[in-house]
Amino acid sequence: FDSLPPAHYKETMNTILVWMQQSESKLSMPQVAVAEYEIMEQRLRELKALQSSLQEQQKGLTYLSTTVEDLSRKAPAEVTQSYRSEVEVVLGRWKKLSAQLAEQCQKLEERVTKLQRFQNDTKTLRKWMAEVDVFLKEEWPALGDSEALEKQLEQC
Repeated sequence: FDSLPPAHYKETMNTILVWMQQSESKLSMPQVAVAEYEIMEQRLRELKALQSSLQEQQKGLTYLSTTVEDLSRKAPAEVTQSYRSEVEVVLGRWKKLSAQLAEQCQKLEERVTKLQRFQNDTKTLRKWMAEVDVFLKEEWPALGDSEALEKQLEQC
């Protein structure tokens, strides 16, 4: 029995594998160009929650690694090797998932910032256009009123 990991090992492994499968599914959703700030914010919150969940699952991953190391001191080499291989595969998927999650968060944060800036610029431009429209619809001064003409020229 010394050559077998504790039952908690299998439970933890299954939990992490299920979690990674669900997370990989969430991350593999096709990225859509969205121009709605609220939708992008919602997706960013989902990715941040996934990052928090990733950090919570880290304890289980550490447990698996240390359990395999402890096992390697007690168990025969062939048994140890199979568990090491299993943990290495999980660690590889974990690293890939972690990197993919960080990259998507960063890209989405940049896009949210750009969209916010664009929306602010658009708002400013619309306000300016409304002011110009009012100005253009104003009545032009009479030709003989040079002072009013100079003032209008300044405004232009």
